[in-house]
Amino acid sequence: MGLALIPAAFTIVQSFFTVQPLNPPTRFSGFDNFRRLFSTDAVISSIGNTGLYIVIGVVLSTVLAIFMAVTLQKNFFGRSILIAIMVLPWALPGVVEGIVWANIWNSNTGLLNSLLTSAHLIDNYQVFLGQHRLLTILAIEIVQVWQITPLSTLLIMASLQNIPNDLFEAAELDGSSPWATFRRITLPLIRPGITIAMVQALIQTLNVFDQPYILNGSATAGSSLTMQTYFISFQNLDFGEGYALSLLMAVATMVISLGVLKLVYRPVEF
Repeated sequence: MGLALIPAAFTIVQSFFTVQPLNPPTRFSGFDNFRRLFSTDAVISSIGNTGLYIVIGVVLSTVLAIFMAVTLQKNFFGRSILIAIMVLPWALPGVVEGIVWANIWNSNTGLLNSLLTSAHLIDNYQVFLGQHRLLTILAIEIVQVWQITPLSTLLIMASLQNIPNDLFEAAELDGSSPWATFRRITLPLIRPGITIAMVQALIQTLNVFDQPYILNGSATAGSSLTMQTYFISFQNLDFGEGYALSLLMAVATMVISLGVLKLVYRPVEF
């Protein structure tokens, strides 16, 4: 507990001070750090970018995870191999994934451009990163969804395994269609797993750093709040503002997570 509370308390306190190693001494500044953050264009842009990362990442990863969990829950030949392959993106470091996908999105020698050109879907190589904000964010978030979906799938699979088979057998005897069974039995009973999956996806997307930094560098088109925290703290050497932005991100994570719990979670009784 102390390992979490002590750094948190230190961050809260330091966010109200001007902490600049090149401009000593450290002095109390009240809410000045927060005011400067909200008057900085790069931070404002990053708030919007991070919001898009959250919406795209949480929704897409959750939908894919539900589909994959329901599919992998069935017994079929090669199931174990598919699960092992599915887990690989989650096990890889974010830096490695960024490098792999940088070669896919590359505008000069990228695999995606080569495939689209070979299939005659495009005439010229396209620039996917850095020029168009929404396209850049979508390209980056596809990489992160590829990384976070396996864990969401495993969490939902765990919930699926807790559903008694008697319920599915009774539904089959009653002539229920697969869609009706999923909507009326499966989906309500895996809501706890979906909730946990959504919260972990939320935390991952809110703290995204590796993918946008490697794929897009310091360009504002896809910059996240975590990247801005890094730039402010270690490039501008303004640790007070860095602490303030870290505090705001922590509060946002808790508030949005509680909102997801309130909206999605329902206790399950068999």
